[in-house]
Amino acid sequence: MEVPLSWQLAKLAVSIGMVLGLGAIAVRVSPRVAGLLAGYPLGTAIALFFIGLELSPGFAAESAVHTLAGFTATLALGGGYLLAGRRPGLPGVAAGTAAGLAAFLAVSLVLTRVEFDRFTGTLTTLAAIALFTWLYRRVPESAARPAGRFSWAALMVRALLAAVIIFVITGLAHVLPAAWAGVMAAFPVTMYPFLVILHLTHGPGPVATVIKHYPMGLGALLCYALCVSFAYPTLGLALGTLAGFAVATLWLAAWTRLQAWQGARRAART
Repeated sequence: MEVPLSWQLAKLAVSIGMVLGLGAIAVRVSPRVAGLLAGYPLGTAIALFFIGLELSPGFAAESAVHTLAGFTATLALGGGYLLAGRRPGLPGVAAGTAAGLAAFLAVSLVLTRVEFDRFTGTLTTLAAIALFTWLYRRVPESAARPAGRFSWAALMVRALLAAVIIFVITGLAHVLPAAWAGVMAAFPVTMYPFLVILHLTHGPGPVATVIKHYPMGLGALLCYALCVSFAYPTLGLALGTLAGFAVATLWLAAWTRLQAWQGARRAART
């Protein structure tokens, strides 16, 4: 199926606008609100939506089932990047990217050979979350030092990189089975460009901290993929996407409250 130019332009605008919008919110509203929005399944949502638009809602729903397990490959990408990207600057980014992509593709190859359903796909990623959280338990915390004036140039690089990744994922969906399309839709479209810029500007320490905490942030992504796997065939792409974001929002609100409660309990003990 030939994709209309208008759809391609819309995909480009949405992909770039997604990252630029988060940056604008971080500067003009608050980093806390931007952080909350960053927890949304934005890259996965765009990928699955345009897969459904360009192919069919049924194909996108079937892909979303494999996306549930595909987040395990995303965790592997983070682990590969953490192990290899320990040097500062471009050498660290290049080594981390190579190892991360190799880990992502290796795990993806295994995942696409398994016939997942919604339960087994979710269970696979939950087990991976537990495993990687345990493996990262001794990774030291490192905060990024303030870089001074906000860099819109760096943000534009992130936006363009995210757009390229979205085009690659949705383009491959035209020639790959639903299993591969779903796993590719789990690629960390917004996180990976963020890691690259963070690595170049602040070094490998803060990158390791982001990767350490990434597994516990996958709840909203799992909720979204699970919801649209049900909603796309019955509600269609637009309403199915809204339903997915609604479910992800509920999970984020509950998770934020839980973290606040745990923080209050820790403060009360000290």
